[in-house]
Amino acid sequence: MELRVSSRRIFRPLLALLLIGGAGVYSAAQAQSQPQAPDTMEQRVQGCTACHGSHGQGTDNDYFPRLAGKPAEYLYNQLENFRAGRRKYPPMNYLVTYLSDDYLHQIATYFSQQRPPYPAPAKPTVSNDVLARGKQIVLNGDQGKNIPACAACHGKALTGMEPAIPGLVGLHSDYISAQLGAWRSGTRHAIAPDCMHDIASRLTDADVTAVAAWLSTQPAPANPVPAPARSMKTPLACGSEPQ
Repeated sequence: MELRVSSRRIFRPLLALLLIGGAGVYSAAQAQSQPQAPDTMEQRVQGCTACHGSHGQGTDNDYFPRLAGKPAEYLYNQLENFRAGRRKYPPMNYLVTYLSDDYLHQIATYFSQQRPPYPAPAKPTVSNDVLARGKQIVLNGDQGKNIPACAACHGKALTGMEPAIPGLVGLHSDYISAQLGAWRSGTRHAIAPDCMHDIASRLTDADVTAVAAWLSTQPAPANPVPAPARSMKTPLACGSEPQ
């Protein structure tokens, strides 16, 4: 019996192989002809800017804060805290799990050098009495509760202090409130002595609301850069801040 094989059955697989091979050659040639994205930190931090804004300016989402212009050592400390699990937010924990100290320093330095405009201050949503209480705590503290002024560490202009104290202007009220609550409960903590936990533990819910509300209504100063290192003597020792 003569066995006949249709020429179509032979031709079709050969054609498919030729097409696949041709596509591979075309794709390689096409890839070589396409301009390559520059290997810059601006490109590398795209995973950060998706949430924190194109230049780290923050977004309308209350819980993605401004990174731009904060001291590099503060930003590095936070990245390291996420990597070590001292701060818990799964997307951030995952993002930095396998990044080296050197790379975290590069990311921190990049955002510390960004200078995008600050957002307009929030409009007050609380009473004048609440705002007055917030202003009192931020600028003068509360001696009766042994609460130092926020400005005593974060600077008279509230723009932070080098090398590792962050600015407080340009942040959403809900974000500030959430972070103070996290410090108070211990879900956010830093290397001992954990000064922010100690301070936040002395604040009532009403104090937290007042501080967050007043800070969110404050405009950025004309030159919103951190104060020079050791330009103020801080009232408490903090593990993340060299003494």
